[in-house]
Amino acid sequence: MSQRILVTAALPYANGDIHLGHLVEYCQADMYVRALKGLGEDAFYICANDAHGTPIELNAANKGITPEELVNQFHEKHKRDFATFEVDFDYFGLTHSESNRKVVESVYETLQKAETLEMRSVKGNWCESCQRFLPDRFIKGTCPKCDAQDQYGDVCESCGATYAPTDLKQPQCVLCNELPTQKDSEHVFYKLSSPENVAFLTDWLKSGSLQQDVSNYVYNWVESGLRDWCISRDGPYFGFKIPDIENKFFYVWLDAPLGYVAASTEWGQSRGLSIEDLWQSEDTRIEHIIGKDIVYFHTLFWPSILNSIGYTLPAKIHVHGMLTVGGEKMSKSRGTFINAKTFAEFFEPETLRYYYACKYNSQSDDLDLAFDDFVLRINSELVNKHANLFSRASQFLHKKLDGKLGPLPFTVQEAQEEPDDTNSPANLARRVVSHARNIESLYRNREFSHIIRELNCIADIGNEFMQNQEPWNQLKQDPEQARATCTFCLNVCHALAMYLWPIIPRFAEKGARILGLELTSMNSQLLFQEVNRPIGEMERLFDRIELKTTEKLVAASKQSSSKAAPKKPQENSTESPAQITFKDFQKLELKVGHVLEAEAVPKSKKLLKIQVDIGEENPRQIVSGISPSYQPQDLVGTKVVVVANLAPAKLMGIESQGMILSGENGDLLSLLRIDRDLPPGAQVR
Repeated sequence: MSQRILVTAALPYANGDIHLGHLVEYCQADMYVRALKGLGEDAFYICANDAHGTPIELNAANKGITPEELVNQFHEKHKRDFATFEVDFDYFGLTHSESNRKVVESVYETLQKAETLEMRSVKGNWCESCQRFLPDRFIKGTCPKCDAQDQYGDVCESCGATYAPTDLKQPQCVLCNELPTQKDSEHVFYKLSSPENVAFLTDWLKSGSLQQDVSNYVYNWVESGLRDWCISRDGPYFGFKIPDIENKFFYVWLDAPLGYVAASTEWGQSRGLSIEDLWQSEDTRIEHIIGKDIVYFHTLFWPSILNSIGYTLPAKIHVHGMLTVGGEKMSKSRGTFINAKTFAEFFEPETLRYYYACKYNSQSDDLDLAFDDFVLRINSELVNKHANLFSRASQFLHKKLDGKLGPLPFTVQEAQEEPDDTNSPANLARRVVSHARNIESLYRNREFSHIIRELNCIADIGNEFMQNQEPWNQLKQDPEQARATCTFCLNVCHALAMYLWPIIPRFAEKGARILGLELTSMNSQLLFQEVNRPIGEMERLFDRIELKTTEKLVAASKQSSSKAAPKKPQENSTESPAQITFKDFQKLELKVGHVLEAEAVPKSKKLLKIQVDIGEENPRQIVSGISPSYQPQDLVGTKVVVVANLAPAKLMGIESQGMILSGENGDLLSLLRIDRDLPPGAQVR
């Protein structure tokens, strides 16, 4: 019996709309599972809405509805958005369910018996005004690691550090803005730092379940010392109550990943599969696909819990990078924080799936949506290569040759042989089959960008064959030769439909209908068998897209974000910005920089790559989004102010080793210049 493959994506939080950043993950997992199914694997795609925690409680209170009502509203919205983008879960559940409650309570009981839990008295943030302990999202303050302000009590959105709410500096209650006091509270801790668990994690990180760079990253956490994990929260809290402790609830990050278990078990019930079949059996292979923002929870807490309760460990945790737009983080003010629903109002959703596939690989690299590249890819590849071949060959056959395929000048067996260097129709068919075999292997390894290249090679073979054979001229001398040319090209189209299906299923299914076929599997042995029969009716496959439409999309997204966001103070508001101390300011290392070179970053409208001398042995490379206001040649020779101790970051794959300071007025940028002859590296105070 071959293994069934249980694939999950991280659970979307039922507290906001699905946006393009979310779809990086859900589309990738969908393509992967579709491909596995097409290759004959018993694979299934499980997900659920993460439905607990204080952000949901807060949002529901602001809207004047119950948390359950809020969760159900977003659950329905999410299902509609996923369907729009052809994300086809085998099961999409909800963590606020009776089945998940039973799973969580059972796991808790098992952890108790395994003696991996203990009660500890800890300091909690108590709000006297609200008469409650403040959970993570009911408190804000300054990050204890990087001093970023306005951070919640569990994780810093600036540096990614996790910490206890009591570690926050200058904390405030988000409900009443009062300063909380610290008060003792009893909580349940999972012994993450126990010698037994550290030894387990050390071995597991060497198992190959993670990409090497991710494994190294996580191992640094283990090596530097783990802290035990608090899995309880004080009530009131929107979540599952801990059965044997008064007014204590399970932390959302315990019951959310266990939602994988509950959702897959709900799916399995109608198929005669038990929780033991799915989570305690070698017959099931478990694979998670997650973003690198939640690596900590999925590579430390999750495998530790599974190991403690005797569940199957994930064979693979595929970690992907985050989405940038035009080389920068998604931004509501710039209109690049784009909801799925808004995108679908301007573009066919499969354009995004295709573009993402062009960028996906098996590594944890970030993915950039560059609008000019997006338009170029869709028009030059999806329209001009793929759709064009279907259209030209099928239209010619329908209009000139009664819509019927003819024979091929080679046998099916000959098409399966190894290709050589000739350009005979038989050898061109062999090259198509060879590319198809490569694609099957690449799908198993999630190398989607390589798959796109292989698919384009197949399309090129068909388009070049049609152009070289000129069936419009063949028709005058030998109509059957023209029919053979179209038959060959439409068999190439069969390969395209078959292997494009996991990526753009609607396009592929339409293409298959044109061929008079139904897509049932991805199998290179099925190629070049379509002969001597009628084809289906013509259908419009894809239209070209315009760059100006992306501008409309950004404008609509910006307008949508401004409507949803709370109003900011007016320019003449008496509110003062948050103050910092002189000690905080001293942390910045500002230096005079002399610009040596500057050039535009390819495929970016805003970014320039700049070489700056700041008095060090080698120049610094800085990537700056100032292209709309400055041409590269205008910068060379000028002196600017550089933040020299900013952590390096990658923009569109290019490392930036600092920041050049500028003033901003709307879209207009003005660099801070040095008006005296100071040497490179001079301190700016």
